[in-house]
Amino acid sequence: MTQQLPPAPAGDPAPSRLSLAEKASLTSGAGDFVTTAVPSAGIPAVTLSDGPHGLRLPKEAGDGGQVDLHSAAPATCFPPAVALGSSWDPELARRVAGAIAAEAAAHGIRVVLGPGINIKRSPLCGRNFEYFSEDPLLTAELGGAVVRGLQEAGVGAALKHYAANNQETDRMRVSADVDERPLREIYLRAFERIVRRDRPWSVMSSYNAVNGVPVSENTRLLTDILRTEWGFDGIVMSDWGAVRDRVTALRAGLDLQMPGTGGRTDREVVAAVSAGDLDAAVLDTAVERLVRFARRAASAPPAGRTVAAEEHHRLAGQAADRCVVLLKNDAGLLPLDPARGTVAVIGELARTPRYQGAGSSQVTPTRLDTPLDRLRELSAGARVDFAPGYPLPGGTPQDAAAEALPEDALADEAVRLASASDTVVLFLGLPAQDESEGFDRDHIDLPGAQLRLLERVRSANPRVCVVLSNGGVVRTAPWHETVPAVVEGWLLGQAGGGALARVLFGAVNPSGKLAETIPLRLEDTPSFLSFPGEEGRVRYGEGVFVGYRGYDARRSEVAFPFGHGLSYTTFDYSGLRVTARGEGGAALTVALTVTNTGDREGREVVQIYSGGPAGSAVARPPRELRGFASVTLAPGESREVVVDLARDALAYYSPREAGWRVEGGVYRIEAGASSRDIRLSAEVTVAGDPSRLRLSGRNTLAEWLRHPVGGPLLMDRFARARPEGAGPGAMDDPVMRKFLAGMPLDVISEFPQSPVPPEGVAELTELVEAEGENRGQDA
Repeated sequence: MTQQLPPAPAGDPAPSRLSLAEKASLTSGAGDFVTTAVPSAGIPAVTLSDGPHGLRLPKEAGDGGQVDLHSAAPATCFPPAVALGSSWDPELARRVAGAIAAEAAAHGIRVVLGPGINIKRSPLCGRNFEYFSEDPLLTAELGGAVVRGLQEAGVGAALKHYAANNQETDRMRVSADVDERPLREIYLRAFERIVRRDRPWSVMSSYNAVNGVPVSENTRLLTDILRTEWGFDGIVMSDWGAVRDRVTALRAGLDLQMPGTGGRTDREVVAAVSAGDLDAAVLDTAVERLVRFARRAASAPPAGRTVAAEEHHRLAGQAADRCVVLLKNDAGLLPLDPARGTVAVIGELARTPRYQGAGSSQVTPTRLDTPLDRLRELSAGARVDFAPGYPLPGGTPQDAAAEALPEDALADEAVRLASASDTVVLFLGLPAQDESEGFDRDHIDLPGAQLRLLERVRSANPRVCVVLSNGGVVRTAPWHETVPAVVEGWLLGQAGGGALARVLFGAVNPSGKLAETIPLRLEDTPSFLSFPGEEGRVRYGEGVFVGYRGYDARRSEVAFPFGHGLSYTTFDYSGLRVTARGEGGAALTVALTVTNTGDREGREVVQIYSGGPAGSAVARPPRELRGFASVTLAPGESREVVVDLARDALAYYSPREAGWRVEGGVYRIEAGASSRDIRLSAEVTVAGDPSRLRLSGRNTLAEWLRHPVGGPLLMDRFARARPEGAGPGAMDDPVMRKFLAGMPLDVISEFPQSPVPPEGVAELTELVEAEGENRGQDA
């Protein structure tokens, strides 16, 4: 159900008694993380905090400003978006956001800077740990749930980073050069869905430019699309330090420059208005929005100063349980038996876990569960021994001794332990300095010392389960073929150690599904040849073929596909039914039955994809995620799963027609456990949208024939022009028809035997428009 936010409090939205200087001051921050107040006009300041998976709190009261990203008071560190994305659980994301909002309110924070909903265009992006997925629908569902969770609790969201912020390399200057269709279908789609449905209080503009225009100065993005087309009624704030020309940014639709500049750019605004270079009405409009924003924040119900730290830690653990992805489990190596055997836990990451990424989103946790400690707690009769195995650069003092030992000595100790144990749980992953906000990765490989250790441990004991800790995808090929079990642990927040232990010992049945593809090689990724660009520009050359869309279109083998994730039980799909709803039948209801065919309770995420239609006028991926739903089943239990697809789910964005369009034709609807594990499929015929294309002589024959009005009229002209008793015409010859298809009609009209002479093209165009109007179409 769409959340309805309360209206902004009543009052003069732009008090007439505000001076020009006061108005200008409202459009920039008063400090690092606080907006400007004008107490005499009843305009309060709004305190902001970095997010999105927890609060980056100052040690002392104030505006929250921090130059040292590591200096912060404790807050609950929930699983970052890289992990939460693998939950495929919007309700869980909403609950996590609600807990973050409760902590924010307790500290007087009214807006959390998140969620981050940029698309994972490349696995090299250093900030991928803050983003949900390579798919815009999954991103929109999870990101929208975070917005709802925050704002239902009275704390505003700052949806970020708008838009096409898909790399850290040269992030403050680079121009993302992207065609209109992929911009709309991939990079703006999640923003559009969340803005229209969930109404965030604010949107944060990104550092980069889009097609040569900095986003903070981009009228088309900030005003034409965000406000006019999507109906956004909140404020647009800049990313910190993103504004280069304050006056141009205001004119483009940016309301709030962050952080404050000590009044320097306020004076630029005053001077521009005074000189007539900036319309005073533009400033007044921004001020009206900022006043509504401030009063909305101030009207939120006050919260107590007590944070439910233990309750939130439990929630963080429950969330982490759902985020763990079981990638491989040959011969049922997992779950481990907690009552018997010896388990060798190897890897410094088991003792010194990575649980979040680096940069502005770092949270100082209220407590920290380590995998090693939790594994020992959950083992009943099993013996759990530990060896660090490799040094972890930049670790904590507890692993300083291991870091000081030579690599060979650490590996020798680990191999001896592995050979003397029944099973090995080997923790591998990326050290903190390998991925962070501010820079991109150079490769997706695990550290060499870890890979060498893996080979030696596997030779000593083939019963190896590898547990990964990483904020960005790491290459698992070819080594994943040589071990029986692989668990993707991502970065799981402060309670992630317990979640990994519960999954490994079977107290929790894993149900996470990959929100991004794990490729065999970096070179296989769709963006490989055009990431991260050069000389200040990056060309999005793969178009709409991002992530699994690109792998599937090229039929590339992958290590583990989008949507993949195993369970300790098994599920059967049956009885797929696709029912068309509404006018034109493009709104669909997809129903099927899922049965737990194993011997443990488990949760399955059913994914609904579409493909087609055949003969589409545009290049389309073989399949695209259109909806999903989860179901938890006891052994032997069956339940119907129903997913409703809105009409626009099947639409593509047509730059030529300047809007979303559903093509008519036969679509393939698929139900699967991943993008490469399609269990059931069905076909459905959908009526297309009427064309908005205004035909002229410059349109090709193929475009005329596809037009619902122009096509029949033109074919009638061809038929009438054929002499009675004549043989097949040009349109009956498939080769000639293809030959003519790409020619504009006014060129064909010049042919001596053309059924449409030059003077007839304008007449035919007028007939198309007249008949289109009669049909109620904008032909």
